[in-house]
Amino acid sequence: QVQLVESGGGLVQAGGSLRLSCSASGFSLDYYAIGWFRQAPGKEREGVLCISSSFVSTYYADSVKGRFAISRDNAKNTVYLQMNSLKPEDTAVYYCAIDTRCPVITTLSEYWGQGTQVTVSS
Repeated sequence: QVQLVESGGGLVQAGGSLRLSCSASGFSLDYYAIGWFRQAPGKEREGVLCISSSFVSTYYADSVKGRFAISRDNAKNTVYLQMNSLKPEDTAVYYCAIDTRCPVITTLSEYWGQGTQVTVSS
């Protein structure tokens, strides 16, 4: 069974940090791109960061540059999203998804996790 599971979300004060994890089971992440997306209440789902199979990071959202970083550990079959200097506007459900390349990961991509809630208080 192919499965992606996000974890690490929670409640944090503005300026704090969280580290999200996206763990895969049933297949290997080695040859896939993995993207982090987020959806705030009443808003469209937006891309945040993506990492390619060759460990190249792509920023989808300018608002997280200098604050968020993506990484992958193929040995653990896991991708991470390090979130620093969090702001209330970062509050959203965060999802991970996979596809062949970062540019083609969209909401139509086949495999998504269930999401993890990140809430940033003022």
